[in-house]
Amino acid sequence: MIEQLRPGASAERARVALFDFDGTLSVIRSGWVDVMVPMMVEILADLKSGESEEQLTAIVKEYVGRLTGKQTIYQMIELRDHVRRRGGNPADPIEYKHMYLDRLWDRIKDRVQELKDGRCSPEKYLVPGSLPLLQALKERGLKLYLASGTDEIYMKEEARLLGLNPYFDGGIYGALDDYKSFSKAILIQRIIKTAEAGGDQIVGFGDGYVEIENVKQVGGVTVGVASDEPHCQQVDEWKRQRLINVGADYIVPNFNCHADLLARLFPQ
Repeated sequence: MIEQLRPGASAERARVALFDFDGTLSVIRSGWVDVMVPMMVEILADLKSGESEEQLTAIVKEYVGRLTGKQTIYQMIELRDHVRRRGGNPADPIEYKHMYLDRLWDRIKDRVQELKDGRCSPEKYLVPGSLPLLQALKERGLKLYLASGTDEIYMKEEARLLGLNPYFDGGIYGALDDYKSFSKAILIQRIIKTAEAGGDQIVGFGDGYVEIENVKQVGGVTVGVASDEPHCQQVDEWKRQRLINVGADYIVPNFNCHADLLARLFPQ
């Protein structure tokens, strides 16, 4: 099922495709929100601010969603600020990030090991239709980039396990310790400045607010992936609404519709 939000939205001039990783192609980290949000609510609840758990959960979900697609550290910086506002003595955002990554690893380590051992096909942890879509874009001559808010050291290994490396001749990029030195917006500007493509020659694919916004800001066309992880068979309404609000041109639950999607993106 494809929802086309802007009639005539076309990528026929596109020379570059920019993909987000988690939730767009990979579901290895599916459920990360269910790790991050409770951790943050727990930290804020300990401050005894008088807010209910439901109120704190709503606050945390809002900023976690708003910052999805940016480096994880930005969500931890926001947590630090919320602790400070409630009179607490916050830890360094890096400490919060390590706490989160430790908890997330407990959730996903068996998935990673399963892939390393070859006990499952990479397709088990890919959004359905991902590989045919990537292959078709390559065959059209587009240069593909993969960019993630997940730490580069982890996401590069996960991309390798999923067999994605051969498709991304533009490179695979993740979050760095020096978080201000890289972002999806910085990568897009680099692509434009090196004359690989104008902003209106970029087509972006993502399930988060940030990558859709970044591509739209330079005049590109965007496909919002509102996948109900981990099965990715139906549209997740919360994701869908956020992607619509930031200007996605198309909404899909997965890439099983890649032939129809490509026919709409490249009508000629």
